[in-house]
Amino acid sequence: QVDRYLYHMRLSDDALLDVMARFQAEMVKGLGRDTNPTAAVKMLPTFVRSLPDGSEKGEFLAVDLGGSQFRAHQVKVFDDGKQSSQLESKFYPTPKEVIEGSGAELFDYVVDCLADFMETKNLKHKKLPLGFTFSFPCKQTKLEEGFLLGWTKHFKVRGVQDTDVVNSLRKALKKHKASFVPAEDLEVLALVNDTVGTMMTCGYDDPRCEVGLIIGTGTNACYMEDMRHIDLVEGDEGRMCINTEWGAFGDDGALDDLRTEFDQELDLGSLNPGKQLFEKMISSLHLGELVRLILLKMTKEGLLFNGKVSTALLTKGKIEMKHICAMEKYKEGLGNTKEILTELNLFPTEEDCIAVQHVCTIVSFRSANLCAAALAAILTRLRENKKLLRMRTTVGIDGGLYKTHPQYAKRLHKVVRRLVPNCDVRFILSESGSGKGAAMVTAVGYRLAAQRKRIDAALAPFLLSLDTLREVKNKMRTELEYGLKRETQASASVKMLPTYVCGTPDGTEKGKFLALDLGGTNFRVLLVKIRSGRRSVRMYNKIFAIPLEIMQGTGEELFDHIVQCIADFLEYMGLKGARLPLGFTFSFPCRQASIDKGTLVGWTKGFKATDCEGEDVVDMLREAIKRRNEFDLDIVAVVNDTVGTMMTCGYEDPNCEIGLIAGTGSNVCYMEDMKNIEIVEGNEGKMCINTEWGGFGDNGCIDNIRTKYDKEVDEGSLNPGKQRYEKMTSGMYLGEIVRQILIDLTKQGLLFRGQISESLRKRGIFETKFLSQIESDRLALLQVRLILQQLGLDSTCEDSIIVKEVCGAVSRRAAQLCGAGLAAIVEKKRENQGVERLQITVGVDGTLYKLHPHFSRVLQETVKQLAPQCDVTFMLSEDGSGKGAALITAVAKRLHNVGQ
Repeated sequence: QVDRYLYHMRLSDDALLDVMARFQAEMVKGLGRDTNPTAAVKMLPTFVRSLPDGSEKGEFLAVDLGGSQFRAHQVKVFDDGKQSSQLESKFYPTPKEVIEGSGAELFDYVVDCLADFMETKNLKHKKLPLGFTFSFPCKQTKLEEGFLLGWTKHFKVRGVQDTDVVNSLRKALKKHKASFVPAEDLEVLALVNDTVGTMMTCGYDDPRCEVGLIIGTGTNACYMEDMRHIDLVEGDEGRMCINTEWGAFGDDGALDDLRTEFDQELDLGSLNPGKQLFEKMISSLHLGELVRLILLKMTKEGLLFNGKVSTALLTKGKIEMKHICAMEKYKEGLGNTKEILTELNLFPTEEDCIAVQHVCTIVSFRSANLCAAALAAILTRLRENKKLLRMRTTVGIDGGLYKTHPQYAKRLHKVVRRLVPNCDVRFILSESGSGKGAAMVTAVGYRLAAQRKRIDAALAPFLLSLDTLREVKNKMRTELEYGLKRETQASASVKMLPTYVCGTPDGTEKGKFLALDLGGTNFRVLLVKIRSGRRSVRMYNKIFAIPLEIMQGTGEELFDHIVQCIADFLEYMGLKGARLPLGFTFSFPCRQASIDKGTLVGWTKGFKATDCEGEDVVDMLREAIKRRNEFDLDIVAVVNDTVGTMMTCGYEDPNCEIGLIAGTGSNVCYMEDMKNIEIVEGNEGKMCINTEWGGFGDNGCIDNIRTKYDKEVDEGSLNPGKQRYEKMTSGMYLGEIVRQILIDLTKQGLLFRGQISESLRKRGIFETKFLSQIESDRLALLQVRLILQQLGLDSTCEDSIIVKEVCGAVSRRAAQLCGAGLAAIVEKKRENQGVERLQITVGVDGTLYKLHPHFSRVLQETVKQLAPQCDVTFMLSEDGSGKGAALITAVAKRLHNVGQ
């Protein structure tokens, strides 16, 4: 009979999945900037950005307004490795005249109670941070500010709506100065909703806890949402706790098909008709009333108590939650039910008792079902945010209904697990979420501020002021001059090597040329066909690997391997018999005595082949060709990749007189007036100078900007003390600098829970391509976490933000230092030409410049700031080391023929 009567209150799994889908849609609405104003579920940002990580410590005060009593707490959090905390509280009544009076009276009362509490605990003279739990819907714009949207739970205080409640509390504290240490010392650090407090308290005990749920007089849920989905708050890094205020779900009619006549009647008789409709179907404040309305109607229809309506059934609020809890204790039979009904002057038969017990069950079961459906929607959203197929998570719960009702918790868990089978959910009870939770939020805020200070301190040396960059530019200029002067060249740190490339392409070059390109772990052989007049170049190439044992074996083995590769290519192209002119891009520091003679100054980039340093690489190549005795080649030019870059762009733009490489290595070349190059005879015309600027600072001139991390990287490298500028600006080393900083921050306990993983100890794991990926604006933090996971680093969301910040600081400094060096070069070119304004093009190559999301922009901005009288165009080079080598060979051939 009852079942038939309450048929609409029994919800099938399909109906619940439907409620879940509706709630998911409501969440999306509440998060969107355009849809939020009309959304029923307000999805309020709380500005709580981090869960406790166990390292919180200190003493905190908390005041808690929002339940049937007002509470003051003192919370001590111990950093003893056991995550223990101690809570002392005092309860104060909330008299009717206070909760229906004026705002000033309310906050004065709060402060009076706090003063009394501090007096009893002897805390008067302590300066303690204060957390304020205010369990009503608030719009927050920061952690310590919140505007009341509207009262709930029987509160009707005048003049508070739409005002900042933290400000009101501060004013009341100031008024009561005499009762405290100076009121300024009681700093209200955080405004917290009890739901958030619940999540934070449980999060302290279980780091997986990222959902808070209240099922008591009121009901609500909060969870950690990805910032990229929260339109109402600037920034898309990290996560923030969202207070859903789900009690209002259905206020726009979304649940009308599920609301029964009893729900409608209850709503009409409430303090806020048409508002908080979901809450009215779930919370303990309303379930007793629902049961009363159902029993009244059944009695009137003669289905109960012989149709006799007692005054108790006609009196609003006569049946309470405690009655329902007692009646649903099945193990105690019908005894409780009979006793309660008799007290209410309803003289029940056994059938009446069974029927009433059944009504209670259906009403409370529906509450648990609806709650489970909305919670399942939140869990699904969390799982989708993390892009997981299966998720383990924890829900922190508080509230009288959940705690005291004999069946509620079990029902709720069961239904949630049925609705989201791919989430392994653990439920934990919060102890005093609203008090300890406020202290926890305050403690986390405190910890984050302290962490921020230490992270800022670690990264401060990477922030270079404009004055510092100017100083770097001036020092670079001085070093450039030293390298060009005969008497200082030998001891100069920037070697300024003449390349004997005396012209840039003029468009008349033509013919077939071979190019070799050796400069990294790969070696290329190319055939380049140049057609004159049309500026058209066609290229064919083949890439060969250079195994580590050859890179670090003997010189003879290295050059034999190179010649073997050339033979394969000529065979492949059908060019075995032709004696073609060849340009050899050899991207290591060389001293040249002419265009086809290059003596290796020293290996870089991980090469260590023996018997090469101090030898002419062209001779070594010729000897290896002779040893093989299969073909002959006309080696015209030995070329540096930087010069090749300048030449390729010079072929397109005659204004290009500077080449820049910003990749694995870092270097610049430019066309210098012969009269300034003292180490080469002759004063007419220009010659390209390969600066080899990577060695800038090897004499200690930039030690003031080198950090402890730079020193670590240098000491652990293959060539300690050498190429110091390159080690601060080139792709080969940036990842290593990042790794050193991450190790330091981890040791300080600021990252990866203080655990240095095995992989973080490995040199070179942090490749520069990871920097480019991590700093890419398009990447959500989730993908940053995936990259870190590939590196064996298990990171939280907060860790990912810090890692991204570290990468940004290191690559930004690299781009700025590179820009400062380049500014010195363009300024020198301007003075050489004796012009007020210089128009010049820089040809650029290198993976760091091309692939990193911000490097090129920061570099260009720096040059603009430091050389304001130069208009610099940056042009991307296409294959400077291949095509460039062929063009240099072609230009050399042209100039040679003109000479003859």
